Amino acid sequence: MKTVKCLVWDLDDTLWDGVVLEGDRPRPFPAALEALHTLDRRGILHAVAGRGELARATGHLAEHGLTDLFCAFEVGWGEKSASIRRIAADLNIGLDTIAFADNDPAERAEVAAALPMVRCYPAERVGDLVQLAEFRPAQVTDEARHRRHRYLAERDRAAAERAFPGPPPAFLASLGLTMTVRAATEADFARAHELTLRTHQLNTTGRTLDAAQLRGLCASADHEVLVADVADRFGAHGTVGLAVLREVGSDVVLELLLTSCRVLNRGIGTVLLGHLVRDVLARGRRPVARFVPTAANRIMLVTLRFAGFGPGADGELVFDPRRPPPAPPGHVRIVDGRSR
Repeated sequence: MKTVKCLVWDLDDTLWDGVVLEGDRPRPFPAALEALHTLDRRGILHAVAGRGELARATGHLAEHGLTDLFCAFEVGWGEKSASIRRIAADLNIGLDTIAFADNDPAERAEVAAALPMVRCYPAERVGDLVQLAEFRPAQVTDEARHRRHRYLAERDRAAAERAFPGPPPAFLASLGLTMTVRAATEADFARAHELTLRTHQLNTTGRTLDAAQLRGLCASADHEVLVADVADRFGAHGTVGLAVLREVGSDVVLELLLTSCRVLNRGIGTVLLGHLVRDVLARGRRPVARFVPTAANRIMLVTLRFAGFGPGADGELVFDPRRPPPAPPGHVRIVDGRSR
């Protein structure tokens, strides 16, 4: 069973006892508050899918200092399943990583029928959720503890993008994006393992690597394990990329490349791939990539093909020597922190 990435809350009679739109001023249930804060510390996001008026709902959350605990808000009168679909799209996460808590059996039934992959729980069980396996990540990394803040910063970026008067490329250029590529260390292994578990779209193989495997690869003379950190004027995105390379004769094989879906619309996967290809070519080697198709990673295949990779032997993709190296990006400053 996949670990829940986001818990979507109904508000009235679920987070608190009462209906705000009818003039009630209820205090949140203590068990609900405990669940909110405990799951937040574990890196599980919170969102709202409630009935009523957005301003009244967020105003009541603000009165109790809870607004910033939620990364997405859907408050209105439509179907809750439609709200959850929009939340998943806004947060760029799979519907099968979402859970939903609501006091109304009819609301839960509607969501379960329309979105059977979403796990639904009655309001009276909210206090017990922290004990369930699906709400207990195997490891809680520093990245996880700051996940909500990353998403809130992304919400600010999205608002700035909507208000930006120029075209999308100009907005990207205005962000001041910096990507730092560096050798992975022991301190990175937990986050790197987490990335292999959580990242599915921009992932060349779907392979998972635990800390012991990563430690062994870092110690191997013919392997290189790299991580990529990204930041911009709104703050740090954190460690969002992982690459495992292996030297095989005159080739450098990209055994695994992935970047977080959180930076999908910033083109970071393409930027990281291009940087690695240029580096391998500059060393006089041939770039080769392993690609294993999964249910979700076709976008990575497209990324590889646009970067100049074509079919090779044994299911590998080989960089076409007739192609020029991918051009350095105009919207991202790349810092290579590796020691040569």
